[in-house]
Amino acid sequence: MKYYGKTRDDAIGEAFDKVARVVGLGYPGGPKVDNLAKQGKPIINLPRTHFQEDTLDFSFSGIKTAVINLHHKEPDINKADLCASFQKTITETLLENVEKAIKNTRVNTIALAGGVSANSYIRGQFLNLENQGIKVYMPDLKLCTDNAAMIASAGYYQYINGKRDDLNLNAIPNLKLVQNVFCAKKTRP
Repeated sequence: MKYYGKTRDDAIGEAFDKVARVVGLGYPGGPKVDNLAKQGKPIINLPRTHFQEDTLDFSFSGIKTAVINLHHKEPDINKADLCASFQKTITETLLENVEKAIKNTRVNTIALAGGVSANSYIRGQFLNLENQGIKVYMPDLKLCTDNAAMIASAGYYQYINGKRDDLNLNAIPNLKLVQNVFCAKKTRP
């Protein structure tokens, strides 16, 4: 398996959670942003990160910060429109990179995973790739959970195998176990 892109900063789920918290929706943010966005219109122009080098990496800290700053500057902003705009911009960023990967690698199958794969707008937009001959696999919604369970499971197995750390342990967001990536397997000639 070859990795084609990763987040350079905030994971997409983290961005959803922080935006939800700032606009007063609470945790977990993903489903709450998704639900409120259905009541709004994506009419707010939000920034997207584009890297100069030839990469399929993502960055979600800029859009998250823009939403937070906009909400602080305009506390009476229509939260449904803000969530719809945030969700649409995030999805366009994902699709742009996935479509580049499809073009560059000639893959014809992709899979969504993780908690954000439960987002109805993201799921709907990714299903549109099937019109281009791309098979899209998505888990049942009951399987689209936060990575916290996976991290807890990994920690459990480390623990029963005798691995311990003291209270000076620091969080490292890009450990291989928790790195946010998308990958593809070449399946077309």
